[in-house]
Order: sequence, then C-alpha cells, then structure tokens
Amino acid sequence: MSAFLQEFDLVAHARADAPTIAIKDSIDIAGYATTAASRALADAPPATRHADVVQRLLDAGWRITGKTNMHELAFGMTGINDFCGTPPNPQDAARIPGGSSSGSASAVGLRLVDAALGTDTGGSVRGPAACCGVIGLKPTFGRVSREGVAPRITTLDCVGPFARDMNTIVDVMQAIDPSFQHNRARGDAAILRIAMPDVEADDAIRNAVAAAVVRSGLSSRNVRLAAMRDAFTAGLGVINAETWRAFGHLVDSGKLGADIEARLRAAANTTASDLDSAERIRRAFTDEVDSVLQHADVLVLPTMPSVPITIEAARAGTSVIAMSSLIRPFNLSGHPALTLPVSIEGTSLKAGLQIVGRKGEDETVCAVAAHIEAMLASNA
Repeated sequence: MSAFLQEFDLVAHARADAPTIAIKDSIDIAGYATTAASRALADAPPATRHADVVQRLLDAGWRITGKTNMHELAFGMTGINDFCGTPPNPQDAARIPGGSSSGSASAVGLRLVDAALGTDTGGSVRGPAACCGVIGLKPTFGRVSREGVAPRITTLDCVGPFARDMNTIVDVMQAIDPSFQHNRARGDAAILRIAMPDVEADDAIRNAVAAAVVRSGLSSRNVRLAAMRDAFTAGLGVINAETWRAFGHLVDSGKLGADIEARLRAAANTTASDLDSAERIRRAFTDEVDSVLQHADVLVLPTMPSVPITIEAARAGTSVIAMSSLIRPFNLSGHPALTLPVSIEGTSLKAGLQIVGRKGEDETVCAVAAHIEAMLASNA
C-alpha cells in the first residue's frame, strides 16, 4: 500500500531546504500521465503542461515529490483502490483513509511530505483529512484555478491543500492563490463569532467539537440549518450527473473497478428534473448559510458524523455515504470549509472540526482555525 502513485523530484526555484508537497493524480504535471488512479486511464499520454496550481507552487519555490494515489476517478469516499493499492490511514491502518484524495491525506499524515494538494467535489479533501488526522481546506468555489485539473467541467470541485499545521496551509494557499492575503489569514481571530449548527453526529464527535470551541474562548451560539439534509441529497445528484458526463464513456471498457462501474451506471439515471430540483436547493441552502453568516463570522460543526469505518467493514458493504453528510452541502453552496483535527475523549483517534466561512473569506476561516489550533496546543 502506498500514498504515492509515482515518486519523483520536481524543482524550479527551490532552496535546499524547500518545503515538500505532493500532488493528487487528478492534477496535471507536465511529463506525467494524469490517470486518476484508474486502469481505464493508465495509458493516458503525459500532460504537456503543468496545471496552474502546480506551476505556481514551483514558481514559489516548493519541491514537488510525486503524484498521490486516490479513490479511482475521484468517485468514492473510502479510498480503497484495488488497482493502485489503498493508502494507509496514519491514525489506524485498519481503517479507511477516506476518499477521494486518500493518498494526499495519507502522505501528509505519515510525514512523507510537508503538504499535499487534493481536490474536493463532495468532501474529498475534508473527508480524508478528517480520517487521517490532518488539516484540509476546500477554498471558496472558483477561487483557486482548476486549469489542468480533472474533471474539466464542474460546479462543485475545488483544489485545496493538506498539512499538519495551519502555518503550512497558509503558505500553500499563498502559493496557489495570487489573491490570498496571508497577513489576514494569520491575523488575530480572538473576537470573531462562531455559529454552531445542530447536526446529526455521534456524541463523542459532537463533544469533541464542543470542547474545542470552549477551549478556544471564542463567542458561540447555536443555530439551525433547515436545508442541510436537502443540500446533501442535492449535492449527490449534481456530482452524479457531472461525473457521468466526465467519465461515463469508460463504462463497459472492462477496466473500471466494480464499485466505480456500479456508481457510474447509477449516476447515469440522474434526470433533468433531479438537477432542476438540485439547483433550487442550491440557491435555498446558499441563501440560508449566507443569512446565518451575517450574524457570525464562521460556522463550526463536525467534519464527519463518526470515526472512519474499517477497511474490512467497507469491503463487506457497510455504507459510507453518510460520511459526507456534513461536508457535501458546502460543495453545493460553494463556501470555503476547513477541517482541523481535535481530540476525542477515550481514544487516540482524532475527530474533524469543520470551519465554514463566507464566500471569498478563506482567510477568516484560516485565522479561526489557527486560533483554535493555538488554544488547543496551549491548553494541552
């Protein structure tokens, strides 16, 4: 099992002590095929140019150490991949690493690299980050360039970073997003206000998030997001339609994993009426989140409703779709969202604390995360 599909050393203007970063295999690196960890794309020609985010990292002096493994075609939550291997979960090797950016989360958690890039269409940065006990950020939709990223057309997907600390997350964002204001992201967040939506999650997870908020010292209040569940369902419909559009031609190739073949066939049944309904829910949920954020600076809620299941349970057919119930809605709405690991009482596993901000205020999300990170460290 490996977090990497290919290891190499790609340098442009890097110092001898340059930070290292790995790139998910749905993002183009010139001279290497973008296979999305699929046998069906294994013979793809090498990319002729770097994705924008890759070029910006090189220009900023980062050292790229390889392409990371992933759930095939970025269309799954477990990270299990029988073609390329399943990346190990650094928290517990018996558990799933999460998908689809499993290799990126694993590589960071195993300390193979300082940071990694993934993509998040339905929670595919935040889910693996929460599973593997690291930090993961989904930027505001459209803020970070997706030029050179598969699938080419999407209304959900975002490129985002993984790291073990917030300072590195900010460094990566500064490199890949020319508009990112690192001084704001490192600013004082002590007076910012938190709204905490009432969501369904295991008591241990809810308690871990609540305890972290108390220890942060930030002002908080409880709120309700009535359209959250509908937004989750709508997000599933949209990702199904858009993934079928991108990869449906690979069905019947005989080269897809059984889970991807089945998911794509089911996705083909998404109707125009389903998508019309999803767009109405998108507007309603976006308005609801925007309204709550008029009276708070960020939302804080669990990233996942429970700890990751075992690989054995996933292979036995235990459903994992609920893993994305608290993260997928914010792909639909486009708000920036970050997951930060927090301790769960009675276990060495970490839970994910999710921070969601106003559109375009990714820096505020990072500032709040850095504040919570620092307060938890000082109270440890």
